[in-house]
Amino acid sequence: VQLQASGGGLVQTGRSLQLSCAASGRIFSDLTMGWFRQAPGKEREFVAAISRRGGGTQYADSAKGRFTISRDNARELVFLQMDSLKPEDTAVYFCAARWRSNQALDSLTTSRPWSYWGKGTQVTVSS
Repeated sequence: VQLQASGGGLVQTGRSLQLSCAASGRIFSDLTMGWFRQAPGKEREFVAAISRRGGGTQYADSAKGRFTISRDNARELVFLQMDSLKPEDTAVYFCAARWRSNQALDSLTTSRPWSYWGKGTQVTVSS
């Protein structure tokens, strides 16, 4: 599976960004999709995940109420809508995928279970 994230950039505190991730190489609806981020000097952390059909989502506490993960299986895209951005959201954001996963989303909040990773897109939030 090849993953390509895009949509990052420099924004001011309180503004919004939408990240996109394009997937190829497998039937997209067979992929559980997720977003992670890594800030300088910190470990990669879970942000959000979405089930194969989009009926289930999981968020990190830091993302709840501000970020929304969604997917368009026809276009083979997953999105991360980020609102009310804060300087602490500054990080490289990665999309990740698991193929034909039957695991509950709340068990996928670490990096280890994810099989495929994109290269990441930088998000910088200025104060």
